Amino acid sequence: MKKIKIAIASGKGGTGKTFVSTNLFFSLQQKNNLVTLVDCDAEEPNDLMFIEGIHQKTTDITQLVPIIDKDKCTLCGKCYEYCNYNAIFFLPNEKIINVLEDLCHGCGACSVACEFDAITEKVESLGKVNQYKITEKTSLIEARMKVGVHSAVPVIKGAIKAADSDIVLLDSPPGTSCPFIQTVALSDFVVLVTEPTPFGMSDLKQSVETLKSLNKPCAVIINRDGLGNDEVADYLKNENIPLLMKIPFDKNIATCYSKGEILSRNDPEWEIKFNELYNKIIEVYGNSCN
Repeated sequence: MKKIKIAIASGKGGTGKTFVSTNLFFSLQQKNNLVTLVDCDAEEPNDLMFIEGIHQKTTDITQLVPIIDKDKCTLCGKCYEYCNYNAIFFLPNEKIINVLEDLCHGCGACSVACEFDAITEKVESLGKVNQYKITEKTSLIEARMKVGVHSAVPVIKGAIKAADSDIVLLDSPPGTSCPFIQTVALSDFVVLVTEPTPFGMSDLKQSVETLKSLNKPCAVIINRDGLGNDEVADYLKNENIPLLMKIPFDKNIATCYSKGEILSRNDPEWEIKFNELYNKIIEVYGNSCN
């Protein structure tokens, strides 16, 4: 079996990414697949609310942050010029230069620029990657960034790098900003979860356009079907984007999810449906590669 990374994503929060990710994970687990679920929503990971596991390993994700020695610094400003992230605060007339640590990306450009050995570096923690064993063949990896850290991207990268299974499911961060882009960029195929509302429609379009720019194949799941109108379905037809599944707007489904339960575990019919979903994903992905 060829290995595959599938990102489950959306243009906005609350559309059902985690619902789809956890149910798909459970259903594949029941078929004895080698599968890893990676919670890439590092700012607010919640997959562990639905899946119990045994903690096995925690990896600290760090970066090097510059420290400017004011005694050696000549205020030449080269480090300020080299920094693409505006993380060096420099007022030459006032003889003030400081590192804005919250904006630093740890690229090391300022150290290269300095010709007077005035810049050293310290280790700064960005967050952690937690790994959990679910069964002998399945695992969950959680990206969890440190509160106050500027960017979740290094922590997300670390979590995805730690995943090594035949099937890797990436429960992506919401939106279309850097964390979303980093997650889907490392995937082979993207499943977009949306809802038939004006907000769902708007954010779906943004997600599709972003994936086009990344040349990433995708397909769509409509969650809470029956809540709004047919605008999303019509858009998918016009754009020739495959529709993988419709999940009905159903009180029982909402109640199950709100209790932190997995629908596929409670209802065998949904376990079958989510395994069928995986087969459709593989079929669409195969067609996109031809």
